[in-house]
Amino acid sequence: MKVKLGLVYGGKSAEHQVSLQTALAVIKALDANKFDIHPIYITEEGQWIRGKQLTEPPQSDRQLRLQTGETEFAPAMLNQQLFPAKQTEGQESLDVIFPLLHGPNGEDGTIQGMLEILNVPYVGNGVLASAAGMDKVIMKNLFAQANLAQAKYVSFIRSEWESDRESAYIKVEQSLGYPCFVKPANLGSSVGINKAKDRETLIQAFEEAFEFDRKIIVEEAVEGREIEIGVIGNDEPICSVVGEIAPKKEFYDYKAKYEDGDTELIIPADVTEAEYEKIKEMAIQAFKAIDGAGLVRADFFLKKDGTALINEVNTMPGFTPFSMFPLLWKHSGVTYDQLIEKLVQLGLERHEQKQQIKHTF
Repeated sequence: MKVKLGLVYGGKSAEHQVSLQTALAVIKALDANKFDIHPIYITEEGQWIRGKQLTEPPQSDRQLRLQTGETEFAPAMLNQQLFPAKQTEGQESLDVIFPLLHGPNGEDGTIQGMLEILNVPYVGNGVLASAAGMDKVIMKNLFAQANLAQAKYVSFIRSEWESDRESAYIKVEQSLGYPCFVKPANLGSSVGINKAKDRETLIQAFEEAFEFDRKIIVEEAVEGREIEIGVIGNDEPICSVVGEIAPKKEFYDYKAKYEDGDTELIIPADVTEAEYEKIKEMAIQAFKAIDGAGLVRADFFLKKDGTALINEVNTMPGFTPFSMFPLLWKHSGVTYDQLIEKLVQLGLERHEQKQQIKHTF
């Protein structure tokens, strides 16, 4: 029997467009003989719209922007709309949800928490892993607790910075020095990230980062190759080959990732067996540190002396044509459609395991 798969995409996030591109790529890759595909679009304003089952892939992500003439519903009506007790035409009950959301209100544990409350099967990481993976400060604190080597960092909240901006800049200069990277704590896809080379650019970077979040993180600039590895699994995660990002610009920014493709992705990366084994070990350790499930992409800096520093994990890496995660698995012998099927299977398995937990005594 076909799996009735609900794809949730869009979202009230600065990464809305990235989510649309991910959804388009996933839909095109899904095997129509194995899946019935049901689009669920969240607008930039936060409206939820369920479209009719797709009979053919859309030609562009513009077609995924469902109009309000379709079935609008509030998140509180998820049970009625996605898992109705009585079947109605065009509103079949779904077997599993695949959240293809990036950034806040999707990748940060919010939708995962809602699906948990509704006891709905879903693909990918749970509430804790999603929230920790979204918040770079919390994530790095967990990595430190797990004794994972990483770059030095400091963090600030907006009110702290607004009350004493000079002290914040001095703290960065004394703790990290220049150059350094300033990032919103709760965004991905390189949105709002800037490299500061002096006090003037540091001030500009702080101001932009705080436009996207109330908390920011500042990291030392590490001289090293940017290495990434894919992890899939639940209790027994496995790793892909490693890949290297060789940006032609100063760093791998949003435009290089999603628009112009002006970056070379080297897969597999030229690393020694010892370096690969260390990166793999650290990736699995990071996956377990956040209590991961389903998938993560773990990002590292590999220094000239062979030292690996973990940078971050992404709990919902993109599936766009330029994305590293599916390419890593392709070079590991897992095709795009096989990867998606595996992730759906892992989501269903995890849900089934949770049903065995006793809630009374």
